[in-house]
Amino acid sequence: MPSKRLRLELHTQILLGLALGAIFGLLGNHFGWGSWINTWIKPFGTAFIRLISLVVVPLVLASLIIGTASLGDPRKLGRVGLKTILYYLLTTAFSIALGLFLANLLQPGAGLPASVKDQLLSSFSGQLDIAVSKTARPSVAETLLNIIPTNPAQSLANGQMLQIIFFAILVGVAISLSRSEKVVYVQHFFEGLNDVMIQIVHLVIKVAPFGVFALIASVVASFGFHILVSLVKYAAVTILGLVILNFVYPPIVRVLAGMRAKQFLKGIQQAQLIAFSTSSSSATLPVTIQCTTENLGVPLDIASFVLPLGATINMNGTALYQGVSALFIAQVYGLHLTAADQLMIVLTATLAAIGTAGAPGIGMLMLVIVLKQVGIPLEGIALILGVERILDMFRTVINITGDASAAVVVAASEGELKIPETSG
Repeated sequence: MPSKRLRLELHTQILLGLALGAIFGLLGNHFGWGSWINTWIKPFGTAFIRLISLVVVPLVLASLIIGTASLGDPRKLGRVGLKTILYYLLTTAFSIALGLFLANLLQPGAGLPASVKDQLLSSFSGQLDIAVSKTARPSVAETLLNIIPTNPAQSLANGQMLQIIFFAILVGVAISLSRSEKVVYVQHFFEGLNDVMIQIVHLVIKVAPFGVFALIASVVASFGFHILVSLVKYAAVTILGLVILNFVYPPIVRVLAGMRAKQFLKGIQQAQLIAFSTSSSSATLPVTIQCTTENLGVPLDIASFVLPLGATINMNGTALYQGVSALFIAQVYGLHLTAADQLMIVLTATLAAIGTAGAPGIGMLMLVIVLKQVGIPLEGIALILGVERILDMFRTVINITGDASAAVVVAASEGELKIPETSG
């Protein structure tokens, strides 16, 4: 286990990589080096994401199996699962409501010049067509049935997280119920696999500053500041909501788990930085597990159950973004959304969060579903595609913060949270 001092130094290195990447990207954007940066610098960031992503499926499988088996009593498993899902659903609904409140209060879509609107629609209509084409939505019954894999090996190969979670929980329950001595060897195998995956995470994190530098440099170099200026009010309202949400979790953790706000935020700082850089809850999952178990005192069995589930169904930051974006587009088009329409946005976005992968850009697909439900023109999505990537980075931070808070609260409710001693 790395020392506290080493972790703090790594935080500093990642922050430095982020800052230098932003400066390099700004220079690249100004001097027209964008193509060069994307060709020669971005691949290092892509390699970092691939390195950390390669452990996600085996880590989720192994950690969930041993986590479920360690819970032992199936009644405890059901209790922990119910608490986790309830917490995620309530915080997701609150996040959407907060986004709607801010959008109603600050009216980010009011007053957008027609010339800017036309420019954005023409610039990003192609990306819109791609987003809409990916949103073929199965029925509720099909969604629930699709959770049950017909071929676990295929689910593992394709990274279908809900199916992997279902299979891992089923195997874990079977191990805990089995009385055979041979099953102990199976459990030991997955415990060993889990330890190996965590060790790989430690190795990969050592190159995180370089990966973060490359990713941020690429994003900033490709980012047109004229687009940001055009959408500064929309982006500012969305980021404001995400910042507020970031500071909602510490009081929840303080009240429900007795953990100090500073300790909670400091404990997940490393995971937040990786989430900001990768824009992927799933890719950040190994680091989130490491931070919650080592820094926040969440037992591995609970962290192994709550966090993979959260990376799949809990998207609080993305949910807030849905609320702001839907109202922004409606305001640009002069549409009035009633209280019933806005309640439908809350319900639809909450349900849309379940079963969507924690991958970059997934929020755009969820937004298509929300807009369809309340009758807002889908072409309005092209208005916000220019700042989609940068907002994706911010909201992923909130997604994994919500996951970590759930792990702490659930562990405390089970009387198993061991808050580490801190100096100062």
